[in-house]
Amino acid sequence: MKAAVIVFPGSNCDRDVRVALGQSIGAQPDMVWHGEAEIPETDLIVVPGGFSYGDYLRSGAMAAQSPVMRDVVAKARKGVPVLGICNGFQVLTECGLLPGALMRNAGLKFVCKDVYLSVEETESVFTGGYEKGQVIRIPIAHHDGNYYADDETLDRLEGDGLVAFSYCASDGGRANGANPNGSARDIAGILSDTRTVLGMMPHPERLSDPALGGNDGRAMFDHLARALG
Repeated sequence: MKAAVIVFPGSNCDRDVRVALGQSIGAQPDMVWHGEAEIPETDLIVVPGGFSYGDYLRSGAMAAQSPVMRDVVAKARKGVPVLGICNGFQVLTECGLLPGALMRNAGLKFVCKDVYLSVEETESVFTGGYEKGQVIRIPIAHHDGNYYADDETLDRLEGDGLVAFSYCASDGGRANGANPNGSARDIAGILSDTRTVLGMMPHPERLSDPALGGNDGRAMFDHLARALG
């Protein structure tokens, strides 16, 4: 299996993803600079977290115009799986691969902590390593993670099984305070209509090894390796 990680000025989780993926697939992913016009032949593309271009205009807006993103979009439309994490999720909404937008957190502050997620959908190459309804612990670190879409889009995402993860309490319930950023309907991650693109605000690569304090994120990368290998 071959994987590629896109690197923008301001990316700060690209190396973390490289390590997490490398552990699962047994090979180092290609690190592709944002200025490249083409991505090497690959089975998976990851758009990592960070603060691309310093988020000076709007989170992900400038990165979405980078030369490499034209090839990311083209490959995604041909069926190559694309995973966008945190800032990568923002980039994927900005370039039109996923619906909706990521706005300022409801509390208007940067939030960095572990949160609990309910796995809502397992029918994808990203989530097939989990069980539906499973509660996992994954870190977040963002200022603009408040997912917004109109009610029609939200109804469609839920009705078509395209909500991949939802924020929840440790027991899987929807307790007050479980949603860290005000996201509509507690959404933490969504899939594209084809289920080959996933955007999520939490960072699975930051909890993919016991040395990091847990490995709930490891199942995602292990399943990608099995599904795409």
